[in-house]
Amino acid sequence: MFLASLSPAAELLRFPPPFVPSHLTLSGYQSLFQQSNILLWLGNTLIVSATSIVSNMILCSFAGYGFARLKFRGRNVLFVAIVGTIMIPTQVLMIPTYLLFSRLGLINSLGAAIVPWLATAFGIFLMRQFFLSIPAELEEAGLIDGCSRLHVFIRIVLPLAKPALATLAIFTLLGAWNDLVWPLIAINNANAFTLQLGIANFQGVHRTDWSLLMAGNVIATLPSSSSSPLLRSSSSPRCPSRG
Repeated sequence: MFLASLSPAAELLRFPPPFVPSHLTLSGYQSLFQQSNILLWLGNTLIVSATSIVSNMILCSFAGYGFARLKFRGRNVLFVAIVGTIMIPTQVLMIPTYLLFSRLGLINSLGAAIVPWLATAFGIFLMRQFFLSIPAELEEAGLIDGCSRLHVFIRIVLPLAKPALATLAIFTLLGAWNDLVWPLIAINNANAFTLQLGIANFQGVHRTDWSLLMAGNVIATLPSSSSSPLLRSSSSPRCPSRG
């Protein structure tokens, strides 16, 4: 893909196309920035991804801690119901979600791409399982010293949950950044296009501008490729300190 983005447009139309271009050119990238709103799409995608990461880390942490430590009636049933939503196919939820967003006035706006990523069932499950691995004695010591449950959560539990928070942030980034199907359905306003949705428009029914498509895909995959080593390092098992 990277070599194709640096290839002359004529060589991309050959069959089979050459793997190594005869000469390198930046015409694909020049056309990308001149003929499209790539910077606007990139900014919209950054807004969606950043909002999704912050929201997931906050809401999923609170929800996961509540399911892990707080005792209330119906806790296990509610948790199973939330985790069970992971098994529901996305295609089943498209029509009711579209109708709901239409009544809320979110269709054709950037909010349509943000709201589905505010909190996820996977994030709640991930944070709950990690909080269960933290010794309860640490929290009890904080409560004995006079801290409230909220202070214990913020000052004791969250610092120990940095590996889980980093993993959740990376998974959320990959999901929100690469999301295409739902924005393709809910957003028709060109000013609210995300990066993936804008690049998808380069491929038409009768003609495809392969140089623009390859250059756009290179830019779109940079966050995914850069977050892969971070995911491997943050997901390595670590034991919370008992000191």
